[in-house]
Amino acid sequence: MRFQTSLFLALTILCVMGCSSGSQASGTLTGHVDIGPLQPVERVGVPQPTPSPAMYAAWRIVVLSQDGKREIARGEIDSSGHYQIKLPDGKYLVTAKPVNGAGLGGQQGHPVEILTGKTIQLDISIDTGIR
Repeated sequence: MRFQTSLFLALTILCVMGCSSGSQASGTLTGHVDIGPLQPVERVGVPQPTPSPAMYAAWRIVVLSQDGKREIARGEIDSSGHYQIKLPDGKYLVTAKPVNGAGLGGQQGHPVEILTGKTIQLDISIDTGIR
């Protein structure tokens, strides 16, 4: 009987350790990316052009450690300019970078804190430099 009790206790501990080690507290980072201006002169009564799906596809959302020294995750921007990244709890620096590494370069980093079960909204503007 003592052997069975010990075996049951050992199996219970292993099960609890196995179940808890695979789950990690996480939240979601989501937002919209705006790219512009797309033309040098704004005309009264003429609507501004919107970024094409190819323009959005040329960029990625990059999540860095809080000090900005280590890349944690990358996220794609959909054809409408939206992104969503699931991240472990923590404080991060978020930026947009061109896919091919050329062009406008990285944008300013934005600090965020991800909390368990929460969705954090961070909208990002990419300045094309067109004036």
